[in-house]
Amino acid sequence: MHVSAATDFLTSSAALCAAVLKLRGEPLAAELGRIARELLASPHGSFAAPGQAADGAVPQLACEVTNGAHYFGRFVVSGRAAYDDTDRRLLAGLADLAASLLQVNDFALRSTQAYLDLEAELSHQAQILDQIHESVLTMDQTGYITSWNKGAERLFGYSAQEAVGRNILFLYAEEDTAFHDAFVEQGGRMMEVRRRKKSGEVFWASLSLSPLRDREQRPIGLIAYLTDITERKHAEERLHHLAYYDALTGLPNRSLMAKLVDQGLTSAQRKNATACILFIDLNRFKMFNDTLGRATGDELLKQVAQRFRQVLREQDVVARLSGDEFAVGLFDIREHFEATTVAHKLQAALVEPIIIEGHDLRVGASIGISVYPQDGVDAEALLRVADIAMARAKLGGDGDSVTFYSHDMNQGMQERMRLESGLRQALADGELLLHYQPKFEISTHSMVGAEALVRWMHPQRGLVPPAEFIPLAEATGLIVQLGEWVLEAACAQAARWQAAGLPPFRLAVNVSAREFSPALPVRVSETLARYQLDPSWLELEITESTLMHDIERVIAIMDRITALGVSLSLDDFGTGYSSLSYLKRFPIDTLKIDRSFTTGLPFDGNDCAIASTIISIGRQLRHKVIAEGVETLQQLEFLRDAGCDEVQGYLFSRPLPAADFEEQLRAGWVDPS
Repeated sequence: MHVSAATDFLTSSAALCAAVLKLRGEPLAAELGRIARELLASPHGSFAAPGQAADGAVPQLACEVTNGAHYFGRFVVSGRAAYDDTDRRLLAGLADLAASLLQVNDFALRSTQAYLDLEAELSHQAQILDQIHESVLTMDQTGYITSWNKGAERLFGYSAQEAVGRNILFLYAEEDTAFHDAFVEQGGRMMEVRRRKKSGEVFWASLSLSPLRDREQRPIGLIAYLTDITERKHAEERLHHLAYYDALTGLPNRSLMAKLVDQGLTSAQRKNATACILFIDLNRFKMFNDTLGRATGDELLKQVAQRFRQVLREQDVVARLSGDEFAVGLFDIREHFEATTVAHKLQAALVEPIIIEGHDLRVGASIGISVYPQDGVDAEALLRVADIAMARAKLGGDGDSVTFYSHDMNQGMQERMRLESGLRQALADGELLLHYQPKFEISTHSMVGAEALVRWMHPQRGLVPPAEFIPLAEATGLIVQLGEWVLEAACAQAARWQAAGLPPFRLAVNVSAREFSPALPVRVSETLARYQLDPSWLELEITESTLMHDIERVIAIMDRITALGVSLSLDDFGTGYSSLSYLKRFPIDTLKIDRSFTTGLPFDGNDCAIASTIISIGRQLRHKVIAEGVETLQQLEFLRDAGCDEVQGYLFSRPLPAADFEEQLRAGWVDPS
């Protein structure tokens, strides 16, 4: 190659390099054609890319631009008289150089585009990660944070600049174990954790960990996904508390008590130890709740629960089962008789009165105890038999009692349940009837009234003694339904006597503490109106214990009753705790001396003193005084001499069916001699 040709080729090569670097498409093809023309001094010359036609001139010299299997186009020149081998070599050299440059340029372009595509994809992924609510972060195998999305910034309060490069432990709310293990490395682990924000606030988060791997699938770190679940955890805690704790006292409820007892029994079994369940029922609570209202009853239960917690040990379990029933579980005692000591501590905690809105309330507790394992091996069995023992303690009649379960109680409790079911059925099936015990005026020797006494004619057992079913009715709350039935039946019978033309006399109906509510005057008024019964026929006997609390409320109810024309009698006077200062304010007509004070007359000095005092109080307050349970002439003589007005008892007459009573009523005085 001549020196001039070589110089021209170098010049063309430089131009070719510049064109390939700077130009694309048609401008590049045109520049490559120009370079070929100048190099070969041809009037015509062009570069045709693949699929592109040449410039239309008749080619006299052409050379394809290829590099291996890659075809980039062809150079075509023409217009000279002739082209020699030097021209061919120059064009071939230009084609080789162009092919090499185009090959390198194509690779560079594809690499640049791939990088741009990858960068765009990463940008998109970063935008997506930043837009999702969930917090996403990555860390290396030693726990140092390597990435931190916008969700993590929002959740924790730290920016990416503050978090990246720090160990994940700075977010922990408390000391934790290693942040990953072999299981985590396999991915998918879900857990609930406590974490700390930049503000210091500790929150609950749902954490999912997945492995971060390199191209060879070797673990190089972890991907953590976190979501704030604090509200959900709080809701779960609230639901758990509602499900397992008594809303009023904050004590465990029956469901949780059963679980805790079963757990305690498992521990006692491992230690070969004894455990006991104490079933507690408050005495006199129902009376307070009925007479003073539910709000007072609720406050009373809260204070009782507080006192129980104060006297029990931390390891003891105490729960409110329902109403006024509590239970205590003891699981680390050496001998079962130690439970008696705990029971007495619980009773002692209730000795001091509970003051609520000025009311001095005194409740006691009847406690039944079951022993593991002889009385049962699970919570359900032990609670059931402890309940039976408690019922036996309550039936003892001596106030606060403690009774251990024995197997013979079960039969008695089953009988009690049959009796309760039968009593409910008796109310529905008309098995109840009234007998009437006459009341006599001592001074006139005349019958002046009667007390309506309920009897139960059982279809199989016959006449059931009142002593069997009246306490049961009081314990189960059936006394309200029973009282309503007695008032209805007594007024119906009195209406028949009134229609028969008999002169009015006072027919006394007993009213329990549960019935003595603001609804009672309304019920009495409606019953009188229904039977068109003159109010002078009806007398209500109220037990003294009904008047123990909320004096103003009691007096208001009594005033509404007497305003109807109905008489009131204070039953069992002397057995309760009513203050004499209030007695003069009660609109009552009669004081009734309880039979417990007439039994010893006239030989028991205390009974004589009490009976005489009651008669004296009645006379001073201008109340009539009647003595019940009079069975001997000596008792009658003492009462006459003491100034008692009326008597009733077996000395004169047993309670009689309606027809027999009417016959005696028409006969008048019964001579007891």
